[in-house]
Amino acid sequence: MARAITLLAGILGMAWTSVACAVPAYSRQTGQECAACHMGAYGPQLTPYGVRFKLGGYVDSDEQGGKLPLSAALIASFTHTAENQARAPTASTKVNDNAVIDQASLYVAGRLAANLGTFTQITYDGAERKAMLDMLDLRYASSLDLSGKELVLGLVLDNNPTLQDPFNSSPAWSFPYVQSSVAFEPGAATLINGGLEQRVLGLSGYLFWNKSLYVELGSYRSLSPAMQARLGLGREEDPGRLGSGTLYWRIAWTKDYKRHAFHVGAIGLNASLQPDRGQPARNDYRDVGLDAGYEYLGNRRHMVSVYASYIHERQTRGALLASGGAARLHGRVDEFKLALSYDLRETWDVTLARFDERGSRDAMLYGDGYTGGRPDTAGTIAQVDWTPWGKEGSWHEPWANLRLGLQYTRYDRFNGARRNYDGQGRNARDNDTWLLFLEAAL
Repeated sequence: MARAITLLAGILGMAWTSVACAVPAYSRQTGQECAACHMGAYGPQLTPYGVRFKLGGYVDSDEQGGKLPLSAALIASFTHTAENQARAPTASTKVNDNAVIDQASLYVAGRLAANLGTFTQITYDGAERKAMLDMLDLRYASSLDLSGKELVLGLVLDNNPTLQDPFNSSPAWSFPYVQSSVAFEPGAATLINGGLEQRVLGLSGYLFWNKSLYVELGSYRSLSPAMQARLGLGREEDPGRLGSGTLYWRIAWTKDYKRHAFHVGAIGLNASLQPDRGQPARNDYRDVGLDAGYEYLGNRRHMVSVYASYIHERQTRGALLASGGAARLHGRVDEFKLALSYDLRETWDVTLARFDERGSRDAMLYGDGYTGGRPDTAGTIAQVDWTPWGKEGSWHEPWANLRLGLQYTRYDRFNGARRNYDGQGRNARDNDTWLLFLEAAL
């Protein structure tokens, strides 16, 4: 099974490298404006229709032929931090005030066959100056009638736990939806929150009953270092080999009341990692999270969304302890996120978000670059953005979309250092970041 999945990913990567696709491809396929699937007329926030479209396998269509599931997208940005970084973040950037093309992406997005659809992204990273297989979501879905209630059954192949999830409170799709590729980054996070991103392949089965109950169960396998290199990921950031008992699970309840929609859910990942593939020592991770979301859709003139999540991770650091990388065998990381958005006429959007990450103290694991042996990072994000197209009547619909935004991140803590920290090293406020960004899609 693992070899078959790896081979399929390689074929997809090679097949899609020379073609293009993106979000407007879905608009062309369905005959709907971008705002039908996305709050604010631009992704990734999904409306109830967008949730059903994704879980239905990306295959819903207006049945008008001659449409290719192809698109392209670009994200460009300018980043300014309160203080210069100690060194330039990449070979092609400066210690501050960087204008970069964060992503130039090609997509295959839409129906490939009657019940088969995809959201696959190939990205050129302008800061690192390399191309890679970014996101892979290939799914088969079919529906049946069960005592008068619709039951959708699906299989999904993906390369990042929670990428396949339809809700914007899950790690892969939570705010901020655009981040600087050259700003400071906190040093710690839970494994489910990007720790395996792009370097694994997973196969999951799911059901979606009565447009309300969503249940998913799956497992992941590591890509070999050689396959990671072929997909443009590089070997130096290989997280290691996943154990055979890796388990991903998800359950959520959602309701659509036309003007209002909400969901509540739980999510989890149990995994073991061998950092050194040649040694048996491993680190064990047990992630469990709770999440919820509410959307006021109204008459599309005024819209509000609220998303919240909490993830608790228990760590058993056998490999780290054996190699001297940690002082304690057991540890934890807790992550909390809350985002509130207001959208006016599907054009102007204001978002205020809070994030808070805390971990148990370990002076060895959290040594250089940390304060007090802790990974604690917390702060507030404020963003305003403008989306001129993407709604009913836009003359660019369904061929193009655009978003221009300004984002400010204020840190209260950063890698253990507080905002008024007066010891050696950086103060948390030194990492405060302004980000001016542009997103465009064809």
